[in-house]
Order: sequence, then C-alpha cells, then structure tokens
Amino acid sequence: MGSMDPTLGSDNVGYVVENAGEGASAALRALLARSGLGLAIWDTDLRCVWANGALERYDGVVRSQRLGRRPREALAGDAVELEADIRRVLATGACVTGREYRVSAAVRGQRDRTLSAAFLRLDAADGRPLGVCMLVLVVHDSRWAGDRLAVVGEAGARIGTTLDVMSTAQELADFTVPFFADYVTVDLTEAVRLGEEPLDRLGPSRGRIPTFRRAGRASVNAEVPESLWANGEVVYVPETSPFMQVLSTGRPLLQPRIDAAHDTWLSKDPARAEKIREFGMHSLLILPVHARGVLLGVAVFVRTENPTPFDESDQLLAEEVVARAALSLDNARRYTRERTAALALQRSLLPRHVNGGEAMEVAARYLPADAEFSVGGDWFDVFGLPGGRLALVIGDVVGHGINAAATMGRLRTAIRTLADLDLPPAELLTRLDQTFIRLIEDEEETSTPAPSMGATCIYAVYQPATRTCTVALAGHPPPALVHPGGGVVFPDLPQGTPLGLGMLPYESAELKLPAGSLIAFYTDGLVEDRHQDIDVGLERVRGALGRTTSSLEELCAAVIGTLPTTTPVDDVTLLLARGL
Repeated sequence: MGSMDPTLGSDNVGYVVENAGEGASAALRALLARSGLGLAIWDTDLRCVWANGALERYDGVVRSQRLGRRPREALAGDAVELEADIRRVLATGACVTGREYRVSAAVRGQRDRTLSAAFLRLDAADGRPLGVCMLVLVVHDSRWAGDRLAVVGEAGARIGTTLDVMSTAQELADFTVPFFADYVTVDLTEAVRLGEEPLDRLGPSRGRIPTFRRAGRASVNAEVPESLWANGEVVYVPETSPFMQVLSTGRPLLQPRIDAAHDTWLSKDPARAEKIREFGMHSLLILPVHARGVLLGVAVFVRTENPTPFDESDQLLAEEVVARAALSLDNARRYTRERTAALALQRSLLPRHVNGGEAMEVAARYLPADAEFSVGGDWFDVFGLPGGRLALVIGDVVGHGINAAATMGRLRTAIRTLADLDLPPAELLTRLDQTFIRLIEDEEETSTPAPSMGATCIYAVYQPATRTCTVALAGHPPPALVHPGGGVVFPDLPQGTPLGLGMLPYESAELKLPAGSLIAFYTDGLVEDRHQDIDVGLERVRGALGRTTSSLEELCAAVIGTLPTTTPVDDVTLLLARGL
C-alpha cells in the first residue's frame, strides 16, 4: 500500500479526533460518524482506507467491500471515471467539485439516485501527498434549479399518459420522487376513483369522514415501507389531522419542521407517528388536488434524507405540478364516468340471454374494449320470426363511447321493427341503411351530438325446415361455417357497403347448414389486430372453431381465449348457432 499518514489509516482515524482539542474533537466526531455527508479517503495507491456510514447509505456499497479496494471496485455508478478523477486530483492537487454521477436502483436496492462528489488532495506538512478525500451528497433538485417551467413542462409530459385515475395518481408520485421529495402519497376520494362527482370541499358528512383510497405512492426506499396502505386500500384520515384540514378548507399546508413529540394529532394516530420516527420524516407539505372547481383528493410530500425543509418556493413549484396532474386526474375521472355509463347502456341494450327456441342452439360472448379505448358499438341479437324461422343479427357501430352505444341501441330497435314486416335480409338492410341516414340527418338538424357516422351489420334468417340460412352483409366480415367433420370455411358472400352511405342495394346469399354444422358470426375485434394481418386472426379463429367441445358455451370460451390480449383495443363479439 502506498505512503499514507498513519493518522489517516482505517484503524487510526480516531487519532486525529482525539488530538484536535475538546471542542474540535466533538465536531470532528459528528462530521465523520453522524454527518449526512458521505466521506471516503483513498491513499496514494488509490486504495480506500476509510469510509463513513453515510456513503454506504448513498451508494449501497458496504464498508467491508470498500476498504482496501480501488475506486473502480469500491464505488457504484461511473466508478471507472471516478477513479480517473481521484487519480487526477492526486497527481495535480487541483480540487474537483460538483462531479455528478448516477447510482442505479439495481445497485442500491432502492430507487435510482444522483450523487454529487467533491475530491481534494490531503497533503502532509511538507507538501507530500497523503491521499485524496472524497465527499458525497445526494442531488435532490439541482437539475431543475431556477427552471420551474422545465419542471412543469416535464410534468405535463410524464403525468396523465393514460385515462386511468389510479395510473395518473401513481405517475404524479413517481415524478416527484426523488427530485422534490423523498416520500409522496396521493389519496383520492372513492367518488373520483369510480368516476363520480366529488364535492367542492370534503369534510365530515353526517358524522362520517368520506372514504379515501391510496391511489399513488413513491419513495426513495424500495417497496415504499413508509406507507401504511397499498394502492387501492382505504386510507384512515383522522378528523383532527392536517390532512383533514387541507381537505376541508381546500388550502395547502406547509410544515417545514415536523415535531412528532408536540403535534397533538399524532397522539391519536400512533401508526403514522411511528413511521415518522422510524424514517426520520422532518418536513411536510400537503396540497389539495383540485380541478375545475372540485376537490379530488390530497397529495402529501415528505422529506427524510434530504435535510433541507420545504419552503414557500417549494410549495409554489409543487402547486404547479399538482395542478397539471389534477387536470389529468379529472379528465380520467370524467372518462371513467362516461365509459361506465356507456358500458351500462350497451349492456342494457344487449340481450342477457340468447335463445334459439326450437330452431337452433345458440351461444354468445361479448368482451368490451380495454378501458383506455372506451366502449365500442358492438351488438348482437337473436329473435324468432313467423314460420318457426330465426333471425340472427350482429353489428358494429363506428366509434366509441356513449354516442356509439346509443346508436347501437337505435339500430337494434330499427332492425326488430323492420323484421316485423317480414322483409328478406337484403331488403331489410336496404331499409335499415335509409333509416340510419335519416337518423343522422335528424340529429344534425337539432344540433344534438351526432350519432356515429357508420356501422356494419349482418342480418341472417335461418329456416329449420330446409336447414338453410339466408345472409346479407353490410360491410361486415363474413361468417364462418363449421362442417360436421370439423372443417372451417369463410364463404365468399356479396359484400355490401357499410350502413349510412346510401349507395347500392344489398344482396343476400343462401348457405346450407347440414345437421351437426354450425355458423359463427363475429365482429372485427375478434380477428383484427394492429400488430398482425387480418389473415392471421382468421386462421386463429379457424383453428379454435375446428376444436371438438361438448357445448357451444365451451366453444365460445375457446375462441375468445385465442385473443392475443385480455384487454383488446376494440369490442369483441361472437355469436354461435347450430341447427337442432
């Protein structure tokens, strides 16, 4: 090992302290042992001869793995470049400050962290180099210093990437840790999570505090051990706590110093008090999350490892970030409400049970689109006709949301009305096309929200006496025929235009359904995928329909089970029918 003053050796650091004088000795002990400043000393051979516990907390490298090793082996992050910095300081004597480097979560077992290092050479009285001292601090917000607009702009890009309330709340928590706070929670009212209307202010209602759920949480520590509740769990809010004060007044609360011993509300919340003591929570900032005049919940920011208490400038920055997030949360809440209403409307219009009577055995499945893409306008129907015949209908309205669901309901009603006239399938679709065009024109004249501007449909009539099915298509994918032996074909049928265009009249075709065969109707969501050609989807469905199952219900489940995802971007509807 290279030349090093013995007072700086790993076993003799205390010598410096003991000979520094009584006052200086206590100060030096505090600096070396209990300071939040990470310290390490390297000898002239670039071997680590001493390091304190703060450095271990910062980069996750334990003392036993650091002592006696070179920087590239004893430091985390840009260890090779840090060694070059230490070597340069040892050779030139010039100090290096503000050397930032990144320590990954995989190394620390916690979150990614940016550290700032300074290096200075230690010289003997005669000027002879003894080694290099390394000083390390956590970088909390230097990358945003003086650039509040950059923070808010970055928040707008990273918060609200989905239309999901819980995901948006988690994005707010993730964004603000660690650059602004060491521990963050976002709690929202149950009404917000369900897409319902929150109150102007939240306070005790009829002696009962409104229900809150944890929607987002983040920490500099892995697994967020500071949080008493996981995301989605109900959060206890003491009536006399600062959280309730913010919720009831709608105004922020800044507490630069937390005094667990004298904050009286903590005596009624021992679990939170214990977490405050355990993790050294010393500064608190609570902000109401409100948008468009309504209060959605509360965001709580806490500092533990960052020794700087929150101040008014921190509050202003946090308010701007939370305001951006609140708009995204409210958009997600409104979207959830509309999707829930559209889904309820759609399900109320779809038949709860399909019954083919004495003509056919039927089964159906409907899978709504993923929440991100909202409810579509798929529908299906099965109803009897005079002479023991059976009508089979499936369709898809262009668009998503309440308008698509409402348009689907109108078309379903129109088909049933036209079917009472006992029209052939091709003529019924022609009349339905004209009805749809009038519907669009009427909506435009009244300046009400226009219905979806297009729809596809299949109308089929099964005649059990002849085992034939007369089918007409309006821009819809053709049905699949499954022969008794298991062979599956997609017959080539006349393709009419989608409804709402008013172009050529529709044509129909007659299909034979021998005993034991079945016919499968479906919407494009079953076979189309943005990442695959439609032929891939058709072959996937063909393979599933060719399986041997004991019932149509099992076959429905088998076909739906072949979807590449359980959260499709479009509605999926399947209707199977087999002659009796």
